[in-house]
Amino acid sequence: MTDSVPPGGAVVDPDELDARWAHAWRPEQVAERLAGINAPWCVAAGWALDLFRGEQSRPHDDLEIAVPAADFTEIRDRFPTYVFDAVGSGRIWTGAGAEALAVTHQTWLRDPESGRFFFDVLREPHEGGTWICRRDENLRLPYDTIIERTADGIPYLVPELVLLFKAKAARPKDHADFHGVLPLLSQARQDRLNTWLKRVHPGHAWLEKPARG
Repeated sequence: MTDSVPPGGAVVDPDELDARWAHAWRPEQVAERLAGINAPWCVAAGWALDLFRGEQSRPHDDLEIAVPAADFTEIRDRFPTYVFDAVGSGRIWTGAGAEALAVTHQTWLRDPESGRFFFDVLREPHEGGTWICRRDENLRLPYDTIIERTADGIPYLVPELVLLFKAKAARPKDHADFHGVLPLLSQARQDRLNTWLKRVHPGHAWLEKPARG
């Protein structure tokens, strides 16, 4: 996202969000609705770690999926009776017009009747089939190396990249996720995470944790 935001947009009211996200979908519900699309989408954030674990480890406030920005229309077209709102800088632009989409990367699916949100689409930078990290554009990886699947076919972002993104804010739930997943990571995964942390968040506390072995 850029430093500027388009005119308009309403201030996001944190006090309303819990209620509006209370009926967020689960990964399998989104996967069912997106079956057969060509875009390389995947579940991201906390739910991705639980898909990697093979079980739900904690409650989740929402559900985030990631998709190449150019493929967002393929996601949007699957939900003709819903509305996507663009979100950024503490504001929300209902209906996600082109101007708001250009300077944000989050898009919340909303039921226009109830006002409930069901999942968040993260529109990621990319070049063709190469994913580009929002926090370091020099970190580029082929999509087929950053997406894995559960036994029943739900795609999720690899845990080492999920943890890289969680490292920035490192809220209590992020620390809990890190300590819960770390013992499950292979040495190769830990090495990749450490390399990326040193690059994107040098000096981060998670770098002090011993490698598996």
